[in-house]
Amino acid sequence: MEFDRTQDARALPDRPVVAVVGATGLVGETLLTVLAEREFPVGALVLLASEGSIGRRIAFGGTEVAVRRTEPAAFDGVDLVFFAATGALSRTLAPEAVRRGARVIDKSASWRLAPDVPLVVPEINGALLDAGAALVACPNCTTIGLVMALEPIRRAAGLRRVVVTTMQAASGAGSAGSDALAREERAVFAGAECVASDTFGAVLARNVIPVCDRLEADGASTEERKLVLETRKILGLADLELAATCARVPVPIGHSASVWLETETPLSPAAAEAALDAFPGVRVAPAPTAADVAGSDDVLVGRVRRGLDGVGLQFWQVADNLRKGAATNAVQIAARLLAQGG
Repeated sequence: MEFDRTQDARALPDRPVVAVVGATGLVGETLLTVLAEREFPVGALVLLASEGSIGRRIAFGGTEVAVRRTEPAAFDGVDLVFFAATGALSRTLAPEAVRRGARVIDKSASWRLAPDVPLVVPEINGALLDAGAALVACPNCTTIGLVMALEPIRRAAGLRRVVVTTMQAASGAGSAGSDALAREERAVFAGAECVASDTFGAVLARNVIPVCDRLEADGASTEERKLVLETRKILGLADLELAATCARVPVPIGHSASVWLETETPLSPAAAEAALDAFPGVRVAPAPTAADVAGSDDVLVGRVRRGLDGVGLQFWQVADNLRKGAATNAVQIAARLLAQGG
């Protein structure tokens, strides 16, 4: 999929008109929270969602904003659009929003691997925004946490190969995932029958599901493919050896990852910790958990150690998948675009 880069990116005004597509979903709601927390200078707010949410009123900035229908005309006069909805909407409407003069930050997977669309984690490759892209892709929630932990080590000693196993929260599947886990947990506690949801394909409560998203013909899941390909693009390492297994765990918020890696030059655990702790947005902790990171914008890394055979380094990484893994990263991108004046 390619994006038409011939469309000029309009400079953002000091107080842009901001639209949020998917405003009533988990990421959309978190996005509004982060915009308010960070005092992003919203000149006017346009909230867009599916038919079932039209007319719902959402509090923001001391007032209430009515949710409108997601359609091309809704982008008229809008300066900045956050897409926090399905990939299908993004594929059709992101180019339409750009055509009508808006800058677009997309959280779906639709444009992440498009060669002409920057895939951005501001702490790592925010300089890509300097070219004035009209459309910017935000990585997968699992990818963001991983690359935030890998980049300090890459800068310190290079990366040769990486093996990662992720343990992903139910909210990574959106409101449907959170609701399914809550429903299953209520059934378990009540001693009632627990029925698997279509969201996960198996009961998640008191369980671990070794597949996120869906399996492809080669046995890899779509989530694993995203993690590998997006990591290579963000780090600028097209040939990085990276093996990934993505599992779903009965945790409401917070993706975790167990990582083993081999560097190009020797790096001690102490030096790795120093590099991690010095990197913006990363904190080293002894043994961080998903509960520790829920509600935080920091990526936590702990248990940094040598591999048991003396080869490579191992560590544990956690990040809030709704905040830094989605909404906060998008708002950081927007803030940098605004600071550049477009």
